[in-house]
Amino acid sequence: MILPKVRDPRLVTIRRGGTLTDSDHHLLALWAASCAEHVLDLFEAVRPDDPRPRQAIEAARAWVRGEIAMMQARAAGGHAMGAARDLRGAARHAATTSG
Repeated sequence: MILPKVRDPRLVTIRRGGTLTDSDHHLLALWAASCAEHVLDLFEAVRPDDPRPRQAIEAARAWVRGEIAMMQARAAGGHAMGAARDLRGAARHAATTSG
């Protein structure tokens, strides 16, 4: 994904110059994990033995609980996107949603 040069300050944490509080950042991560989980079966139907998208969802939740660092959760998301690299259609979109 290519990010725009000017990012919406509502989606940038306060410590990075935006307006997103830590608690709202956690809520946003949980919401994203729930959304990704709803479509995960589309990926797993095609790649049942690839755990990367599911691991990324769990990593987001683990970050919210304070069990892992943000960089670990982001890395898991990157691996989920890698799982989708050679796919097309719904399976690809489902994996990238979890990343």
